[in-house]
Amino acid sequence: MAPVLIIFAVVTVLCLAIPTVLSRWSIDAQVLLVGNLILFIATLVSFVFYRRSLGNNHAPYFMRMIYSAMFTKMAICIFTAFIYIVTYKKEVSKGAIFACMFLYFVYTFVELAVVLKLSKEKKNA
Repeated sequence: MAPVLIIFAVVTVLCLAIPTVLSRWSIDAQVLLVGNLILFIATLVSFVFYRRSLGNNHAPYFMRMIYSAMFTKMAICIFTAFIYIVTYKKEVSKGAIFACMFLYFVYTFVELAVVLKLSKEKKNA
């Protein structure tokens, strides 16, 4: 889980340290900061599902937990984006939305890498 914490910390520091650079790229640093926090929390929630799936050898349970994790994370992100877009309408930072989409893929990739590593360690133990 350490790589996810590192990503969260790096993005948070960047949002706080260089907001003017981000604004030149049409990225609202505050929106990206909140998006990063929500993605971090969503990743932690989905990681709980992944951990549960690793503790059970029953294939249908494993698949149910994997799909639940993916759906939960995606639902949290879509719901949050919808609320942001409906609330701010024309003042929406499209750059921040695309940056958050990129972060979604980064968090998901790193999360799956951690889960695969844990899965291999469990099989070898």
